[in-house]
Amino acid sequence: MVKLLSKFIPRVAIIRKTITETHNIKTVYLEVPYDFEKPKPGQFNELYIRGAGEVPISISDITEEGLIAHTIRFVGTVTKMFIELKEGDKIGVRGPYGNGWPLSKLRDKDVLIVAGGVGLAPLRPVIREIERNRNLYGRLMILYGARTPKDLLYRHEYSRYEKIPNSKLLVTVDRGDESWTGYVGVVTKLIPKVEIEPENTIALVCGPEIMMRFTVKDLMARGLRENQVYLSLERRMRCGVGFCGHCQVGPLFVCTEGPVFSYEKIKKYFGVEQI
Repeated sequence: MVKLLSKFIPRVAIIRKTITETHNIKTVYLEVPYDFEKPKPGQFNELYIRGAGEVPISISDITEEGLIAHTIRFVGTVTKMFIELKEGDKIGVRGPYGNGWPLSKLRDKDVLIVAGGVGLAPLRPVIREIERNRNLYGRLMILYGARTPKDLLYRHEYSRYEKIPNSKLLVTVDRGDESWTGYVGVVTKLIPKVEIEPENTIALVCGPEIMMRFTVKDLMARGLRENQVYLSLERRMRCGVGFCGHCQVGPLFVCTEGPVFSYEKIKKYFGVEQI
């Protein structure tokens, strides 16, 4: 009963570290109660601030010390409250919710990560997992795009990603600036720049839905099957437990049956407005 109630009642978490990622995005590392269920890559928590409300946020890191990170963009009433929070402050947390990335299906496979904007956040734990257990997976290919260089997440970690054995990182921006010397264009422009073995590759995709639609189209053209592409619809989440219905896509509830879906399962409803 206690474990069941913990899914509905916020527990007290302490902010142990904060990192300013961009002008409107911050990562907070939380110390959660000792009996809080350890999340899986791709799951999310509901974060609660007294007097403001709560918001579902994907988990962006699970540290060896047991801290759980969330990367938060300041776009709404609740998320903007995180601007002022600092180390030592307390917030409420409940979760973890949803189904994560299919790590067991990635074993011995090449892993292609395609992320746009803050969509890199829920894929970051997958990169960590492959880095820690490198011998269990095939090649790692990370394709990441953002609007401008100033909007890129985790820039301080790129050199670390590049040092992962048998891996490749490509980064692009929609619009460069005077200091940018990398690729310019949408993230799908990077797909032809990596060698994909369709029969041995699993693709994990997260970002704006229009970006994911074009990514799926391009991956299908490269020979991947519908059951080899997984998408996170984490932007649709709301209550976390399937009560409010805001996350419903056709007959599916993103918060309970997702947020990660194979394209094979979601294709009938993905990209259809008002469904």
